[in-house]
Amino acid sequence: MAKRKRLSPAQPVFLDGPVPGQRAPETKSMPLGAGQAPIAQVAGDASARAALDEMSQAMATARAEGRMIELLPLDVIDERHLVRDRLEQNEDEMTALTDSLRARGQQMPVEVVPLPDPAGGRTHGLISGWRRLTALRRLYKETSDPKFATVRAMVIAPETAQDAYVAMVEENEIRVNLSHYERARIAVRAMKEGVYPNQRAALQGLFGNTTRSRRSKIGTFILLVEAFDAVLYFPSAISEKLGLALAREMVRDPGFADLLKARLKDSPRDSAPAEMRILAQALAERQAPPAPPADPEPPARPRLRSTAQNPAAGERIVTRVTQGIEMRFTPDQGRIELVGDGVSERLAEMLEDWLKSL
Repeated sequence: MAKRKRLSPAQPVFLDGPVPGQRAPETKSMPLGAGQAPIAQVAGDASARAALDEMSQAMATARAEGRMIELLPLDVIDERHLVRDRLEQNEDEMTALTDSLRARGQQMPVEVVPLPDPAGGRTHGLISGWRRLTALRRLYKETSDPKFATVRAMVIAPETAQDAYVAMVEENEIRVNLSHYERARIAVRAMKEGVYPNQRAALQGLFGNTTRSRRSKIGTFILLVEAFDAVLYFPSAISEKLGLALAREMVRDPGFADLLKARLKDSPRDSAPAEMRILAQALAERQAPPAPPADPEPPARPRLRSTAQNPAAGERIVTRVTQGIEMRFTPDQGRIELVGDGVSERLAEMLEDWLKSL
């Protein structure tokens, strides 16, 4: 059995208090937080680090997905990163946009992409928002106000160059309706940049959300872009009707394009209406009917049809419409056929557009 240790009684001197003239023993207070268990402090630090890592990851994800708006200096953005599809800007519209930015500030961000090889201080390439960027630069040049020295931008990362071009086109389709010439021009430039291998892929990739008929018309305007882009001053003013007529004449007479280019170079043009008159006049001269002969004879029109009032069952009426196109009509079957060397995909598209206009 363990022995018990007897405690000695307290000495009276300890109970009497301090001796007069002698300092009491010094006591120190326990530091704040000393009562907190070490494991709690470690757990708190780990929780704070986890929250910070989660926030950093969320911000990185938002930036990668183009959901974060950043303030970028105007001079770090390269507005020529993509070939711009807007050939000209309406000055009244630009003035209205500038006044709106002056009064209310920038409401909608532009879209930019980080440049892999920055040059000249340009670290980001513009995807969409050219008008807003231009208006802000005008305001900063005019006022030197620091609030116009930056632009709100969403930094995105398109997977391919095709995605970047589509984003630019769609943004302009929504905000400023593009002309057929402008749509055709961006398709031509995208092909030249190697973004699309051919015209069909470019039209389908850039304008896949539009109708087949509109894509066909844009494809027709590509002929005008390839032939006249270097000599036209106001190409976006070309109407759909005028542009399609010019393209048809170019197909009919391959020499028409060179004659029209020579006329454009020799003619003064200080406005869009003046240029449109030159195009319309050249087209009218080509389409004017030739003078009739002195003793005209009615041309024989090759037409085979039934002489009976009611065609027999299964009878086919054949008409030679033009050189290379023959129309076959079977009344009792409600059937019309076009056959011949002149039948083409382009003819089918034009016929479809005409039928829809009825």
